[in-house]
Amino acid sequence: MIPPWPYVAPVVLLALSNLFMTFAWYGHLKHKGSALWLVVMVSWAIAFFEYWLAVPANRIGHQVYSAAELKTMQEVITLVVFAGFSVLYLGENLTLNHAVGFGFIALGAWFVFRGPLGG
Repeated sequence: MIPPWPYVAPVVLLALSNLFMTFAWYGHLKHKGSALWLVVMVSWAIAFFEYWLAVPANRIGHQVYSAAELKTMQEVITLVVFAGFSVLYLGENLTLNHAVGFGFIALGAWFVFRGPLGG
């Protein structure tokens, strides 16, 4: 029996990596007066730490998940982290259109993890 770590670690590490990634990609939107070259450098520095979490998450997770499952997991986690970030940090509202779109992505994730159709 495989211990639970390979099942849980990717979720935890991908959630943490997505916090870094979201700040790297979108955190500068609150600082529009900063020079573009500066926000690119700061974003790159933040993304460095994101990679230190994402790469091990995928390496560990590939023991028990397929690459497609890991990518799907990462996308769903990204949406959850981004939704919280956009509301809590950027002060933006999520609309019904966002919820419907996210719901379709979640439905796609369900199909990825569901297993073969018709089998």
